[in-house]
Amino acid sequence: MARRAAYRKRRQNKFGMFLVFIVVVMLTVVVAVRGIEMKAKLADNRQREAELEAQIAAEEERTQEIEEMEKYSETLGYTEEVAKEKLGLVNEGEIIFRDESH
Repeated sequence: MARRAAYRKRRQNKFGMFLVFIVVVMLTVVVAVRGIEMKAKLADNRQREAELEAQIAAEEERTQEIEEMEKYSETLGYTEEVAKEKLGLVNEGEIIFRDESH
């Protein structure tokens, strides 16, 4: 009877070890899959970050151009340019030559 109890106990220990082994393998698989997913997500995030940095640089350049245009629009040269192009005005003593085809 003691032999049977020992056999049964050894069998239960083997089964318990098998279950622990299965759980460890499953956890390892889950961690590996999550790791792969995280690496892919990290690569996507890095690409997105590079795209956003490029957009930021473009917007900063555009902002600088707008500021330069704003400064230029406050000058006398801009005012004269607009008056000539849009309104057809001329300075005193200027002679305008026009093409007859127009």
